[in-house]
Amino acid sequence: MNYHWQYGRRYHAFKEGSYKFPNDEREQDRLDMLHNMFRLVLDGKLFLSPLKDGPLRVLDIGTGTGIWAIEFGHGQRPESYTTAVSGPSAELSRVPPNVVFEVDDVESEWPPRPPFDFIHSRYMCGSIEDWPRLAQQAYSQLKPGGWIEFQDFYLVNYSEDGSLKEGNNVNRFYELLREALDKINRPVTIGRELERIVKEAGFVNVHHEVFQLPLGTWPRERKMKEIGALNMLQMLDGLEAFSAATFTNILGWTIEEVQVFLALVRKDAKDRGVHMMHDL
Repeated sequence: MNYHWQYGRRYHAFKEGSYKFPNDEREQDRLDMLHNMFRLVLDGKLFLSPLKDGPLRVLDIGTGTGIWAIEFGHGQRPESYTTAVSGPSAELSRVPPNVVFEVDDVESEWPPRPPFDFIHSRYMCGSIEDWPRLAQQAYSQLKPGGWIEFQDFYLVNYSEDGSLKEGNNVNRFYELLREALDKINRPVTIGRELERIVKEAGFVNVHHEVFQLPLGTWPRERKMKEIGALNMLQMLDGLEAFSAATFTNILGWTIEEVQVFLALVRKDAKDRGVHMMHDL
């Protein structure tokens, strides 16, 4: 695989510049942490679609580390055949025989394939420029009666008790991330747009669910506290991954300015009196 290094992080050189985040081992670990958070949010489920029993042809687009595809193919639906598509990732071991990985850009023209029973996409915000085209290509490769499921973020923070005040640096970090990725038409607020996009692509029987994701361990309820802990941990672990290339290359910051700002973000993240959340 071809890679390049910037600010101490490894980025893949496949269609260089189209994906703004690292793909080194540290980022792979963060993505697997996010996978565990998604499963906790969904009460242990990998998906919510009402899939039929029996063998299915499944496509996982933007598979990342491949953990979703492997768990689906090995544990939940061993009788199915799953194709997992993403840019170059870590070398995988112990891949079940019914899961195959393809290196490709899901924003390019999709290769001809037999149609799928189920298409899955998760955490692609910030990576896709043309969401309507992505949905249309998925529609063209889905069997009649098949299902597609998008799980993605609306990264706008809020508090329900007024504890999130102006000037909070954690919230400012998210604002700057939105600003940077909006400049290159790869929004991190796609979660609220997906219902409209899939309907316009031709899908019917569309269901839209919203889940609150706290940032931090402030919730009293155990499940939400665990979700908040994972969400805060992956956010803090990903601060440099999110900001080093985006803030310098897009917003024009120096890496020194980024590092000073991230120290302020980490400081404000310790304040358990701020009951911040965003939506999935």
